[in-house]
Formats: sequence, structure tokens, C-alpha cells
Amino acid sequence: MLRPLLLAAGAAAVGLQVVHARRHWGATADEVAAVLPGDELVPPPAENTTLAVTVAAPPVQVWAWLVQMGQNRGGMYSYDWLENLIGLHIHSAEEIRGEWQHLAAGDRVVVVPEGYGPMPAGYAFTVARVDPPRALVLRQAPPEHPWNGVWSFHIVPVGDGRCRLLARSRTEVAPQPGLRIATRIGEPVTLVMTRRMLHGIRQRAERRTATAGWRVRSRPEQAGT
Repeated sequence: MLRPLLLAAGAAAVGLQVVHARRHWGATADEVAAVLPGDELVPPPAENTTLAVTVAAPPVQVWAWLVQMGQNRGGMYSYDWLENLIGLHIHSAEEIRGEWQHLAAGDRVVVVPEGYGPMPAGYAFTVARVDPPRALVLRQAPPEHPWNGVWSFHIVPVGDGRCRLLARSRTEVAPQPGLRIATRIGEPVTLVMTRRMLHGIRQRAERRTATAGWRVRSRPEQAGT
């Protein structure tokens, strides 16, 4: 009985290490090595994860979707069915809405609503920096959160009406072994959901660009027009 358990634990540990080694999905070596706005908020020792995708749309259109993110806003543009399976009530928008186009430092972007069973206090990031249409930096830090880190998004023009959309997670290496283990165990889920989020934003921005008729919707009732 003990041997199979040890083998399973060893295989899981190896799998997590493989995922960790390949965590910079879609990013170039230069993007991985780059110092991005918001990195300075988290002191070393810290770990970075950088994901990226090329979007066939100008930065301003990508930004219009990005700035809407959040529960009870534009959603997370990821796997809604999976998030709702565990009761998070996330519904990713298919339109740009004027009331969701404004974020300022100090605002909160909710990812888990208050009253959610396993996390009754919910979970939200504080907006640390807004630089449209270039960078959005979200902050989490003790004592509100167990982790000290930033989750930031960066839009970099690459010419021909295209841009690169980067998601950077920078987290201080926790002194507590339990927290470090929890971070590594949760990493595969975070990577999968963030990867899908980047794809979701790309698909929406490219669709708007292709139709060449995008506009900001000023009222919720206009969503079907």
C-alpha cells in the first residue's frame, strides 16, 4: 500500500515540476526576461510567470475588453462553464459596455464573490496601476491575501494593426513551506485558466476588428443591438 502511494506522490511532484518549467506559455525569451510595470511592487526573492499571445487587433480594442474584466463586470473570458460549475457565477461579456470601461488605482477587481462557500470573504485584486491602452496592474498582498504578488497585463504594439497581449504573475517566494506547496499545486489550474483568458480576449478583439463596426455600448439594454 505504501509503495503505490509513494510512487503516485513522486509522479505528481514530477508532473508539477514539468508544468512549472513550461509555465511561460506563448512568451518569447525577451518577454520572459523583461522587467514589466508592476514588477517593482514585489521584492525578491520572487517567481515570475509570463504568458503571451499575438492579437490581430490594435491595442485600443484589446484594452476595451481587458479593462472590463471581473466578476459582475465583463467576466474573465476563460472557461465560464468550469468557473460556474464551482459556483462562481462568472459570465464573460460578448460586448463592450461603457460602464465597465473605467478603472482607477484603488478599485477592486473581484474574481470570487463574497459569500462563496469555501471563501466566504470572496477574493479580489486591488487595482495598482492603470495605463490605457498599455498596462493594467492588479495587486494582492497580506493581510488580505496569503500571497504577496501582482497580476499584470501588458499590451505591446507590433505593427500592422497587431499587438502582443502579455499576462505576468509575479509572486514573492513565501517563507512558509505550506504556502509554497499550495502555490505549486495550484499553478496548473492558474496557467490553464489564464491561457484561455488570453485566447478569449484575442477572439473578441479580432472579431470586432474584422467587422470594423465596433463601438462602446453605453447602456446594458443596448447589448442586443
